[in-house]
Amino acid sequence: MNSHKRALTSNDITKLEIFSDPQFSPDGKAFTFVSTTINEQNDYQSQLLYQKMDTSATTPWTFGADSNSHLRFSPDGKKAVFQSTRSGLPQLWLINTDGGEAQQLTTFKHGATSPTWSKDGKSILFHTSLENDDDIHNQKELSSEEKQKIKETKSKQPLIVNRLKYKSDAKGFHDTTNTQIIRMNVDDWSLEQLTYADTDHFFQDVSPDGRQILFAANLNKNADRELSNDLYLLDTVTKEITNLTEGKGSYHQASFSPDGAKIAYFGHEFAYKSATLTELYVFDLHTSKQTCLTTDWDMQLGDAMIGDTRLGDSTTGPTWHKDGRHLFFIATSYGATALYQINLKGKYQTLYHKDNHVFGFTYNSVNDKLILGISTPINPGDFYLLNEDATLTQLTNGNEVLLNEIAFGEPESLKINTQDNWEVQGWLLRPYGFTEGKKYPMILEIHGGPHAMYGQTFFFELQLLAAKGYIVLYTNPRGSYGYGQKFVDACRMDYGGGDYQDVMEAVNYAVHTYSFIDENRLGVTGGSYGGFMTNWIVGHTNRFKAAVTQRSISNWLSFYGVSDIGFFFTEWEHGLNLLDDPAKLWEISPLKYAADVETPLLILHGEKDFRCPIEQGEQWYITLKHLEKEVEFIRFPEASHELSRSGKPEMRIERLNHICRWFEKYI
Repeated sequence: MNSHKRALTSNDITKLEIFSDPQFSPDGKAFTFVSTTINEQNDYQSQLLYQKMDTSATTPWTFGADSNSHLRFSPDGKKAVFQSTRSGLPQLWLINTDGGEAQQLTTFKHGATSPTWSKDGKSILFHTSLENDDDIHNQKELSSEEKQKIKETKSKQPLIVNRLKYKSDAKGFHDTTNTQIIRMNVDDWSLEQLTYADTDHFFQDVSPDGRQILFAANLNKNADRELSNDLYLLDTVTKEITNLTEGKGSYHQASFSPDGAKIAYFGHEFAYKSATLTELYVFDLHTSKQTCLTTDWDMQLGDAMIGDTRLGDSTTGPTWHKDGRHLFFIATSYGATALYQINLKGKYQTLYHKDNHVFGFTYNSVNDKLILGISTPINPGDFYLLNEDATLTQLTNGNEVLLNEIAFGEPESLKINTQDNWEVQGWLLRPYGFTEGKKYPMILEIHGGPHAMYGQTFFFELQLLAAKGYIVLYTNPRGSYGYGQKFVDACRMDYGGGDYQDVMEAVNYAVHTYSFIDENRLGVTGGSYGGFMTNWIVGHTNRFKAAVTQRSISNWLSFYGVSDIGFFFTEWEHGLNLLDDPAKLWEISPLKYAADVETPLLILHGEKDFRCPIEQGEQWYITLKHLEKEVEFIRFPEASHELSRSGKPEMRIERLNHICRWFEKYI
C-alpha cells in the first residue's frame, strides 16, 4: 500500500465515477457507456458518454442533473434512442449521432424504459406501466402538482390487498399497473400495444425479420402463487402467443440467433430451489427442441459478484457471435467472473479470465471485437478492448484522479480447509499504513444472499474499514456461488450450522496464521443473510468485542409473513413453512438466543426494507434492550434493502460512519 497516498474516508464515496452498459456503435469504430456520479445536490446522476476506439477522449452526449441511460444505436448508426428523467419520469428520447438536441419521443404517465430497435430500424420496442383500461394514445406525464395531489389522495385512503405478492423491496407496495410492451413506428411515431395480460411482461428481443417478439412473463392463472417465468413468442401479425418453456422454470436474457432460427437464454428449473445454478439453453424454432448446453458444467452463469458500488446495468450474456454457432457470456467462479465462448454442442473456451470482476461486455459483429467492463479491488471499473491474444487495451480511466490520491489495499487470497473437509476461499485486507511487528484489530465481514459471492471487485466498505486501521477478513462460506452446485446448496436446511463453522474457522485460521492480528480485538458485521449470521454469532460466542448487524433477520417465524419473499424463501432455504414446524424455525432464530448475547451490538435497518423488514430489527433491539444488553438501533428513513448499494448518498455515508464509530468505541 502506497504510504504517500492518503487514507480513504466515508465522504469519498461521493467522488466515485461508476461506469456501466458499454455499447459498440454499429460500425465498431466507437462505443458509448453510462457514467453515474453523485452531484452537488447529493443525488445520483447518470450521463451518456461517447468515445471513438482510436482515442482515449470521451464526449458527453448528455448533461445536467438527470439520469440518462440505456442508449441503443439504430442499425444504421445515424440515430440513438435512450431513456432520460429530464422531464420528470424516465421517458424515451432520440438523438442524432452527428449532433443536435435530443427529441422527446414518449410522455407516458408512468414513464417508458428499456428501448430496443428492430433489426430494420423501422420501429422501437419498449416497456411502460399501464392500467388494464389505459389508452396508449392518450398518455401524458403528470405535472408535479398532479403527482402531489394523487399522493395526498392516496394517503387518505386504505390500501386494499388481495394478492399474495403485493409488495417488493424494489417497488414497495404494488399498484394496479402492469409492465406492457409497446412498439413505436419510427416513420410516423405511431404506437401499438403488443401485450395486454394482467401481469408484467419483459421484452427480450425482436426477430431479425421483425415479425416475432420474444418476452418473459408468467401468464398462468396461478401466477400470484408461482415463481416460474416463461419465455413467449408473440407473432406481431397474427397476435398469436406461443409458450416456449411451459412453466418448467425461470428464464431470462433471451435473444434470437442472427438468422432467427434459434433462441439462447439463461435459466433453471428450481432443482435446488433458490440455490440452483443457472444454465444456458438454446431453443430451436424449427424443431421446438430445447437443449441445455451446460448440463455437464458445475459453474454459476452470469455475474454473482457482490459489491456496494456497482450502479447501472450491463450485458452479461448470452450474446450470439455473428456466425450463429457460438455464444458469449460471463460466468462466476472462485472469487472472479470471466468471459467465455461456447458452441452449440456445449464445448466452451475461456476468452478472458483473470483475478478480477468482469461486470459486462459488448460485442460488435463488424470488427468481431469485444469490449469488457472490469473492476478490481483497487479500481471501481473501466472499459478494455479484448485483443486476440487475450490481452487488454485500456480504453477509459474514469477514477484516475481519485486512484492517484487515495491508497487502496490489495487483498491477499486465503484458502481455509475446514474440519469437515470443505475448502473455503477468503481474502484478507491489511490496514492503511500497515507496519510489520504491530498488532491490529480485525473485522470479519459476512456477505448476504446467502447465494452470492465475495471476490476480486471494488468494495468501498471493506476498503474504508482497512483505511480506519482494521484487518478485514471476508470469505465465501458454504452456500456461496462460485464453487459448484454442491457447495452453493450446502447451507440450505443448515443455517447456523456448517456456514457458522466456516466463518469461525476462517477467523481461527487468520489469527493463527498472521501474527499481526490481535485476537483479543475482533469485530463482526454483515448485511441481510450476513446480518442473520452476525446475530447468530453474537448469540453463540463471545469471541467478538463488537458487532454491527445490518438489514438483518432475527426471527424466522415472523419473517415468513412480513418479507416480500418470506412465503417461499422460508420453505426454499429451511425446507418448511411457518405452520409446518414453527418450533424448528424458532430453533434457528437468533432471537431465541438473545439472553446469551454479551457482545455490544449495533443494529442498522432501513425503514422501507421490504426484503428484511424493519420489524426484524425492532424485535431484536427491544428484546436485547429489555434484557439490558449493550445495544443501539439506527433506523434509516425511506431506505430499502439496497441502502448500502444504491440508497440515498447521505444515508450511505451515515451508515458507514456509524459502523466505524461502533467499532472504534468497542474494539
